[in-house]
Formats: sequence, C-alpha cells, structure tokens
Amino acid sequence: MSAILPVEGPGSIATRPRLFDEVRAVARMRHLSLRTEQAYIQWIRRYIRFHNKRHPREMGETEIRAFISHLAVNERVAASTQTVALSALLFLYRDVLKQYLPYVSQIERAQKPKRLPVVFTRDETERIMANLEGGYWLIGALLYGSGLRLMECLRLRVKDLDFTYGQVTVRDGKGEKGRVTMLPAKIKNPLGRHLGAVKSIHQDDLRDGYGEVYLPYALARKYPRAMTEWGWQYVFPAISRSLDQRSQIERRHHLSDRAAQTAVKKAIHRARIDKHGSCHSLRHSFATHLLESGDDIRTVQELLGHKDVRTTMIYTHVLNRGGQGVKSPLDG
Repeated sequence: MSAILPVEGPGSIATRPRLFDEVRAVARMRHLSLRTEQAYIQWIRRYIRFHNKRHPREMGETEIRAFISHLAVNERVAASTQTVALSALLFLYRDVLKQYLPYVSQIERAQKPKRLPVVFTRDETERIMANLEGGYWLIGALLYGSGLRLMECLRLRVKDLDFTYGQVTVRDGKGEKGRVTMLPAKIKNPLGRHLGAVKSIHQDDLRDGYGEVYLPYALARKYPRAMTEWGWQYVFPAISRSLDQRSQIERRHHLSDRAAQTAVKKAIHRARIDKHGSCHSLRHSFATHLLESGDDIRTVQELLGHKDVRTTMIYTHVLNRGGQGVKSPLDG
C-alpha cells in the first residue's frame, strides 16, 4: 500500500496529510478491524486519484456516483467489491468528514450472482481431514465440527474453550455478535495436547521478555496483566513474533489466515476433489450435514450465528433430498 500521495503543489491532497490519520482514528474508535481499516483507506485513495487528487471535502454525491459506476462498468469489479468501496466512501463522508449525504442514487451497480454454497459430502469431508495435519487438522475440525468461520477460529483464545461442557464461545464474530457452539468430543484430546505445546511457546516468550497478546477495546488498560495471562493467548499462535501494525509492539499474533487457506486448498487437491471449495466450504458442510440429520433449522441458525433464518435456509437447497424435500419421478 502506498504512502500518502506525493506533494504536487499547493492545494494537492498531500498538503492535507491528516486525512488518513483521521480515517484511522475514527475507524479505531468505531472498533473496525484492521483489515476493514486498511481496505477503507485503499478505496479512499483510489477515489481521490480517480478525481485527479481533489480533496474529498470538495466533492460529494456526484463524484461518489461517478466513481462507483466506473468500478462496475469499466473495471467490472464484483458486486461485493463495489459494496465495500461504497461503504468506505460513506464512512469517509458521514463518520470522518461529518458531511451529510443522502442516499447515493442512480449508481450503476454490479450484479451480484446468486450462487449456492459449495458443500462437501461426508465422504469428501473425511478425505479432506485425512490430508490435514497438526494444527491445520484442528482448524479444519473446528470449521467443520463447530461451524466456525475461519477468522473466528484463528482468533479463539484459550479461555474460549470449555472442555467440561464441550462448547466454544465465539466473541465478536461477524457483526460483533457473540455465540456459543459445540466443541466436538473427537478433538478434545488432540486439542488438549496442542494447547500444551502452545503453552510451552508462551512460557518461552515470557522468559525472553515478551509474551504479550493483543487485547481489543482498551482491555489492556482495564486489565494490565491480562496481556500475558495464559487464558488470553491465541489457541493458534503464529510461528514467530511480529510487530503490531497499530501499536508497533512486538507480539505473537494468531496464525495467518492465508496459511490456513493454503493448507485446506492443498488437502482438497490431495483428496482428489474437483469442487471449488475452501475453508468456508467446511462451515457450509457443517450446516448442511446437521440439516440432513434432521436438526432444527433454528438451532443451526444459532450455531452459525446468522441474524436471519433466511440466510440459513440456503442450505436446504443443497440437501441431497432437494430443496423442497421431494423425490424425483425418475427415482420412482
């Protein structure tokens, strides 16, 4: 990601270097994730460059409409990408610049394709799991066995696992919603051994003068000792320590999502499965297989953390018995 735009004379955007500082400050005050913050800054930069480096204060709804329409018509971006770009600009004007914007109308929107989720059969899931090892096997087991999203899994803290009651607490999931889901009995022993190895890493970090972990929402000020406590450590820590991009403190973050995605992709390939699946397909399979087993859709909705049951109902369209539970006349 490039730095603040270069100085090109009086009145250029570079003479206002505080804009992106304001964006970062408001994003952190709103508790936006680092990824969302970085994505918003990227889209704001592209918007400024598209309009010849004019300052956003000098522009408004007309310029936003032109930029978003350009993304759809000329660059042919995906509908989800266009939505993120628009959200970034609305955030800039409404939350950072405090400029009232009515509904941005007459935008040429990219059409969002209606795709059914990729779901693995039970046999395919077993073959994928057989091609995962170590920590990646545990991650795959939690995605499929607990219905976690990948980042929910990687952000798990030790204290979020309850071996006695067999449950996992998801904190600040999508939409900052928390929920509780099951901890599969099959992974309790390997997960316990994994945590033993993780604890040794944490103790080594403490001996080296490190051992702090990132805490959200200023909890570090409220509980100053919590950063080094065992319960707050990540279940899946990174292989090495790194500098926190916000605080510039050297810490051990959680495992990279890219590493987990690569491991699952390789497992799918080694399992000789031709479906275009991913980590998220294991979560889709979790929901579909529960519904196949006759579990109540409302229960599945709660386990997945869906706000609306209509989101969960998409899995009824990929069940083997058909979306309406009917039998083909060809099958007798």
